[in-house]
Amino acid sequence: MFQVRFLKYTLPLFIFAAAYLAFSEAGILTWLPVLIGFFLIPILELFIQPNAENLDAAEEAMAKADAKYDVLLYLIVPLQYAAVWYCLQSLSSNTLQHGWEVAGRIVSLGMLCGTFGINVGHELGHRNTWYEQAMAKALLLTSLYTHFFIEHNKGHHKHVSTPNDPSSAPYGYTLYRFWIRTIKGTYVKAWQIAADDATKAGKARYGWYNEMLQLQLLQLLWVAGIYLLFGGVVTLYYIAAAVIGFLLLETVNYVEHYGLSRKQTAAGSFERAMPHHSWNSNHVVGRLILFELSRHSDHHYLASRKYQVLRHHDSAPQLPTGYPGSMLLATIPPLWFKVMHQKIKQLSQTNATAAEV
Repeated sequence: MFQVRFLKYTLPLFIFAAAYLAFSEAGILTWLPVLIGFFLIPILELFIQPNAENLDAAEEAMAKADAKYDVLLYLIVPLQYAAVWYCLQSLSSNTLQHGWEVAGRIVSLGMLCGTFGINVGHELGHRNTWYEQAMAKALLLTSLYTHFFIEHNKGHHKHVSTPNDPSSAPYGYTLYRFWIRTIKGTYVKAWQIAADDATKAGKARYGWYNEMLQLQLLQLLWVAGIYLLFGGVVTLYYIAAAVIGFLLLETVNYVEHYGLSRKQTAAGSFERAMPHHSWNSNHVVGRLILFELSRHSDHHYLASRKYQVLRHHDSAPQLPTGYPGSMLLATIPPLWFKVMHQKIKQLSQTNATAAEV
C-alpha cells in the first residue's frame, strides 16, 4: 500500500513530460502544461470527491522515515534545470512560426517555475539540512524569487493572517491589488530580515554577510549567464516566464489566506497560528501535483511536517475546489468575492455559535 501511495506523488513528473512536448513540438502542444494545469485538473476536481483521510500514527511514522519521498524532491532540481535549459534552447532556435506558440512555451516554463521552482523550493526550504536548503535556493533561483527563502521562513510563518504579513490577503482585496502588495512587501521585508540577521551576528547590515545581498547577486549572475548564452530576446522570454512563476506563487498565497485573521492578544502580539487561519483543500489531484501544498492549514500549524504526512483538520476552512480551480476563480474578483465572502460569513456564524456554547 505504501508503494502505491508513494507512486501517486510521481504524478507531477507528467508535467515535466508535458513540458518536454511543449518545448519540442509546435502548435497547441506548446500550451500542453497549461492546459493540463488549468483546464484538465480543475475539471477532474469537479468530479473527484475530496479525501479528508489522515494516516494513522504507524502509517505516518513509516511515511516520514521513507527516504523515497525526499529523493523525489531532490530529483526535481536537475529536472527543473534541464527543463529551463531545453526551453531556452528551443526558444533560441526560432523554429516556431507563430507568436502564440512562443507565448505557449514561455507560459509553460512559467508553470514549471511556479509549480516546481517555487513550490518544491518552498518544501525543501523548511528542511534543516544545509544541502536541502541549498537545493531550495537553487530551485527558487530559476524563478528569480530567492528572497522567498528568507521572507517566507522568517516572516510569513511568524506573521501569517495578521496585518504584518504582506503575503496574507485582507478581506476585500482583489487578486491584482494583492499582487502589488505582496511582491513589494515581501521583497522589502526580506531585506529587513537579512539586515537584522547580519546585525545580530555582529556584521555590517548590508555587507557580504547579508544573505539577501548574496542571493540578489546570484540572481544577477544567473541572468547574465543566460544573456551570454542565449542573447537578449531569449533572456527577456526567460524573465517573463519567471514573472509568471512568481505570480502563480502569489496567487496561491492569495487563495491560502484570503480574508482570514488571527486575533490580537496584546500590543503587537497575536494568537498562535491554528488550522482555521488558512484555507485548506483536500481535492486529490491538486494535492498530488503540488506535493500536498493544499493541506496548508496543517503546514502553518506545524511547518516542520513533511509533505507526505500533512493532515486534515476538521477546524480548517475548505476552499470551494482544488488549488488550480480556486486560482482561476480568484482571477475574476466578482465571482471570487461572491463565493468566498459567503464562506467567510458561514465561518463567522459557526465561530459565534461555538463561542456561545
